[in-house]
Formats: sequence, C-alpha cells, structure tokens
Amino acid sequence: MVIKVFLASSSGSTAIKKKQQDVVGFLEALKIDYAPLDIASNEDNRMWMRENVPGEKKPTNGIPLPPQIFNEEMYCGDYDTFFEAKEDNTVYEFLGLTPPPGSKRKVAEEEEQEEGEEDREEEELRELEEEEEQASEED
Repeated sequence: MVIKVFLASSSGSTAIKKKQQDVVGFLEALKIDYAPLDIASNEDNRMWMRENVPGEKKPTNGIPLPPQIFNEEMYCGDYDTFFEAKEDNTVYEFLGLTPPPGSKRKVAEEEEQEEGEEDREEEELRELEEEEEQASEED
C-alpha cells in the first residue's frame, strides 16, 4: 500500500506550503512510506486528484486544494482531517494502516484488550465464588 500525498511544488500560498510541510514532515517522522505527487508540474496528477476527491469533500468552488491524501485509490482526507487524526493519535487509522507494535495507539489497544480479559476473569471468579457459597448454604 502506498500513501499518496498530492502537493503543489510551486504554490504561492504560504498556508498551503505549511500544511504540505506539516503532512510530509509527520509522515517522515513516523517513517511511513509515501509518494509525493506534484499537481503543479504534472497535469495527470492534478486531474486524478480532482476526480478522486469525493464530492462532499470538495470546497464550494469544486477544486480541492493540496495537500490531499490517499491510500492507493482510497481517499483518506485533506489537511484538516489529517490534523484531527494527528491530534487524536489516529493517524494510522486515518491512513488505513495498521499501527506498528509499540505505537501509542497499538499500546492503548493492547491495554484495552488486557483490561477486558482481566474483567472477564474477575467476573468468572465471582460467579464461581457465588456458586460455591450457594452450594455450601444448601449443605
């Protein structure tokens, strides 16, 4: 699976440049492989991005601005949804990737599973104790 990040290499907007740098820098920090696809110098990239951003995700003028993020053909989101995922510690889920072992999200999932198992064991123990009490009371 390849994460595709559609960027504009020659954007006049400093806001767009900062957003692109934020996405790329974060992916690099997490060592997530991605393919930067320039929409400024490659018409095919621009057309593919515009055609594949879902209608409800396009701005009112109909032209999505970079950065736009895909996992192969699957649309992940734009900068705002990426930023939300980053804040919520759900970037791997946002990208459609499995969190690596030891990542905050993976550790949290494992801890939740362990807690669930402990709760089940405690419940089973309580039930056994209650059954033993009832059996001893009947004797």
